[in-house]
Amino acid sequence: MGLSYPSPEGQTRGDVISCRRIICPVTFGPPVRTMGLFAIGGGRMSSAEKPAREWTPRMWQGCNLPAWLRLVWRGHLAVSPRLFYIPFVVTCVSTAHSALRLLQDALYGDTPTRTPITHAPLFILGHWRTGTTLLHELLILDRRHAFPDTLHCLDPNHFLLTDGLVREYCKWMLPSRRPMDNMRAGWDRPQEDEFALCMLGAPSPYLSVAFPNNAPVDQDAYDVRDLSPRQQRVWKETFVRFLREVSHQRGGRRLVLKSPTHTCRIPTLLELFPDARFVHIVRDPYTVYLSTVNLWRSLSETHGLQMPRHEGIEERVLRTFSMMHAKLEEGRPLVAAGRFHEVRYEDLIADPLGGMRTLYEDLQLGGYDEARPAFEAYLRENDGYQTNKYPKLTETQKALITSRWGEVIDRYGYARLA
Repeated sequence: MGLSYPSPEGQTRGDVISCRRIICPVTFGPPVRTMGLFAIGGGRMSSAEKPAREWTPRMWQGCNLPAWLRLVWRGHLAVSPRLFYIPFVVTCVSTAHSALRLLQDALYGDTPTRTPITHAPLFILGHWRTGTTLLHELLILDRRHAFPDTLHCLDPNHFLLTDGLVREYCKWMLPSRRPMDNMRAGWDRPQEDEFALCMLGAPSPYLSVAFPNNAPVDQDAYDVRDLSPRQQRVWKETFVRFLREVSHQRGGRRLVLKSPTHTCRIPTLLELFPDARFVHIVRDPYTVYLSTVNLWRSLSETHGLQMPRHEGIEERVLRTFSMMHAKLEEGRPLVAAGRFHEVRYEDLIADPLGGMRTLYEDLQLGGYDEARPAFEAYLRENDGYQTNKYPKLTETQKALITSRWGEVIDRYGYARLA
């Protein structure tokens, strides 16, 4: 089945349409204003359907109290004056999270955190804006698979205790769509587990979003082996505990996990889960560049505690892309045969069913025929939509991307534009 598919994970300003249903990294607390522009899942919206301005809370309101205090301390309390109310509100909310965590531990004991992960996870690897969300949404259609959703990842401290309450009565706490790409939001949509690590106080490069004008923090956390021994222990314990709790709630099904940062962590992930499976998706780097720059701009504007100056974003995108691919090539040989699969986004959207069949065969997952009807239904629902429209790269940008990313461009068979 051929498919004209929208961008997997985002829109830059000026994009015209998207039809995917993915979620927004936000949770409780004080809001910032955002404007949704286009519908998801139903084609282009009419002017009458375009939503009005709405309020979007910042994601840091999912932190427990120690994680929040550590974050603002490391940011040197450099909150922009017009946003100075936020730390007071988040401190109150994070205190409540910590109290509810204590209550959850008292009621559940250590049973959730001791739940065995009987099926090693399937990790989706790939740089931001390459199609990782598309793969995530397809793979979780297999009823044998489970996944951490928005509630798990943005409120990871006590979801076992408050799950039903939040899903039923707190829908208003989410915006209707993500601020960076206008995709629909929802507590039950798949989410990056990296956000849960932030909320729980583990090292994560995503923490840099809070203070975008400061020097980036936790860059060593891309590859956990680069952290100090104590930080490595904290990261591993936090990650495994979170997955055990999700697995406990999801009935022990195989977890499908998607965070671009995991692309750098194959050695550590294999240490924790020796039989883990990996699928890596890659997309035309020239398209990825502008979309990723827009992503970090949008996140810092929506979730930053400073009025962002956006200094150095382009260089950081260029550097991080090269680093991630170098780490991927370093870790790839460590994966056993039948546990690693690679796909180009362009090939997947050209033949999604064929691409998924090959993925299932290469990773020895089995059960493709049983999952295929769900894939077909998903593709029918999203068939016929346009891909996103991106601003054109300047000749200078093309030359810079070719110079810095030429090796990756050649490795995956993309055409050099300069």
